[in-house]
Amino acid sequence: MTVTLTEVAELRLRTFIRGTPNYTPDRGVRLAVKDGGCNGYEYDIKVSDHPRPEDEVTQSGNLKVFVDPQSAPLLDGVVVDYIDSLLESGFKFTNPNATDTCGCGKSFQAGDCGPAGVPCS
Repeated sequence: MTVTLTEVAELRLRTFIRGTPNYTPDRGVRLAVKDGGCNGYEYDIKVSDHPRPEDEVTQSGNLKVFVDPQSAPLLDGVVVDYIDSLLESGFKFTNPNATDTCGCGKSFQAGDCGPAGVPCS
């Protein structure tokens, strides 16, 4: 499974994580997909102190990225960027598994995938 954080996204997340109380080097970011949003799935990013035993763990620059096995098929190949402009700021996801996205870019649809985040056929 491949998850890519652009240099700007990795820097923003790493800076945020290192500024949180009780920082430890095991701390990373958890990327997940959950049911919801206007297209069926929505992205979720949270700070996590450590990976869960079943997580896939990748490294992006100096940042650890944890992905649960249910979200992994829907996040494989995703690129996470950080946009900061006059009209918008925040994380932007480019997901090769998405067959449709909403206008805000925070939710997506993925072909015939079911609501439990199972791999698409």
